[in-house]
Amino acid sequence: MLRAVDTSGVREAGMKVVVDAAHGSASLVLPSLLGKLGVDALTINGGLDEARPTETAEDRAAALVRLGEIVASARAAFGVRFDPVGEQLSVVDERGRVIDDHRALLVLLDLVAAERRSGRVVLPVTTTRIAEQVAAYHGTQVAWTTTSPDDLTRAAAKEATVFGGDGQGGFIVPEFGNVFDATAAFVRLTGLVARTQLSLSQIDARIPRAHVLRRDIVTPWAVKGMVMRRVVESAEDRQVDTTDGVRVVEPDGRWVMVLPDPAEAVTHLWAEGPDDEAARQLLDRWSAVVDSAGD
Repeated sequence: MLRAVDTSGVREAGMKVVVDAAHGSASLVLPSLLGKLGVDALTINGGLDEARPTETAEDRAAALVRLGEIVASARAAFGVRFDPVGEQLSVVDERGRVIDDHRALLVLLDLVAAERRSGRVVLPVTTTRIAEQVAAYHGTQVAWTTTSPDDLTRAAAKEATVFGGDGQGGFIVPEFGNVFDATAAFVRLTGLVARTQLSLSQIDARIPRAHVLRRDIVTPWAVKGMVMRRVVESAEDRQVDTTDGVRVVEPDGRWVMVLPDPAEAVTHLWAEGPDDEAARQLLDRWSAVVDSAGD
């Protein structure tokens, strides 16, 4: 990993980082990795605990709050937390503020694109279109995929891909592999922060705020096909994207995406607008369309 991922400048930067191994599989590799990486690392919750292979959302949120407190008191450059299986990575900035997963995706995207200045990044279609603005500003392009992790990893394996992420803590570092790997993402992030000489809060502050809302609507199996037909009909002359489900784009750039769940009697909706209220209004309008499919 250290041969594949650029870590230049890390030792010279003299950074301190806080790493929460969450008693998961990452704790097996971190002791060796951190020593070779050249950072002053404070590791917490090390040591594998096979009795806790999973965690609840509440456990994760509480752990991130504690990590933030440690980062702030230790005056670290940032903090990271691995999930128990070592696939997902959560990030805390130098002030101890938790950067939510969707925002962390934009922060890493900005760092990678600013350094590479070319290539493409792969993202699911439910990602805020601010990602396109960030990528384009730095000369990179976005390749949209379905929400399927398999589709995302297949796209990441293609030539010229420089970054990938799912907005849920999963990051792909193509120079090391095309699967979600929290350890590779941590190493990549460490090198990027060391070389950019900007803090994570400064990177975050220069990225526009995203306003993407999600809603789930109970949909009987018998009318799921009708839902998609009704959505396409209601789109009329608006731009329609069928990469995954149906995404309807308004003339002013607002969009809504309607996606039937493949395993449950539910239809998922995402909407993005210039503010939360605009996104909510869009959700309300298209939720009514989905509900009307059973009439």
